[in-house]
Amino acid sequence: MQIDDLKLILKVAEFKSITLAAAKLDMRTATASAAIKRVEAILGVDLFVRTTRHLRLSAAGERYIPQCEQAITILEQARQNLKGEHDEIEGELRVALSSDLGRNLVIPWIDEIMDSYPKVSLRTHISDSNVDFYRDSVDIALRYGSPNDANVYGFKICNVPRLLCATKEYVQQYGDPQHPDDLTQHQGLFYQLQDIINNVWEFTDGQNKYKVKMQGKRASNDGDLVRRWCVAGKGLAVKSALDIADDLLNDRVVTLMPGYQHTCGELWLICPSRQSITPAVRLLRDACREKARTIISQLIDKGVLEHSVLDD
Repeated sequence: MQIDDLKLILKVAEFKSITLAAAKLDMRTATASAAIKRVEAILGVDLFVRTTRHLRLSAAGERYIPQCEQAITILEQARQNLKGEHDEIEGELRVALSSDLGRNLVIPWIDEIMDSYPKVSLRTHISDSNVDFYRDSVDIALRYGSPNDANVYGFKICNVPRLLCATKEYVQQYGDPQHPDDLTQHQGLFYQLQDIINNVWEFTDGQNKYKVKMQGKRASNDGDLVRRWCVAGKGLAVKSALDIADDLLNDRVVTLMPGYQHTCGELWLICPSRQSITPAVRLLRDACREKARTIISQLIDKGVLEHSVLDD
């Protein structure tokens, strides 16, 4: 039985809510629910009585929780007694990163960590394809989108809007689209995952949704190449605000159709197990949150993004 699962049980008992307990422990509700079921399966009893609106301790839970608290306290004291060299930030970060995010942002962030903590080493897996933790020999992945597997552990880094971008020169030559219907007259630059080209772009004005099937001559499975095409004035691209931030802040590209927003995504740090969450991984998580927030704030100050993006 994992200690982190027991700590979750105590938090659920304290808050009488799986959602609130998961938020307090910086984990997804689905992951928390799976952990509770795992503990209950091992114990052979239900610790909580669940209804559609409420959650409370069962009779077995009321007997179990006080002893569980005592056990966790003893273990925490034992850990504190051993505090010292084992808390030093060290070890190998085996991390999977998407091409744009990894090359242009996260690798420099990790370099800063390694400069401050000489015992940290790095092994990267740079690819825009979905990672297989075991096949690709990685312990953590920084990816856009909330993980849909309840058995993995995830830390949300930030909200990341996706933006329609082009160079000023492209707009001057081919026109400034004002409505999604205008996009059919423009060249799209597409990201391709395996055999699927993402040439159907979706927008909303807050009330209505619009789907546009774009035309274009360029597609790649490398997001960084799509960004480079956009900066070179080859067409329109929909890019993550983080991936295209430096180009926006330095006026190499501009955003288009401000009244029609593309979908807003999320950046997550994903681990296959609790054992993968080392002090070095936690340090990377915190660094990503701080650095990403700084970039988003810069885009807000420039008027590219709304302040609400920072709201969780």
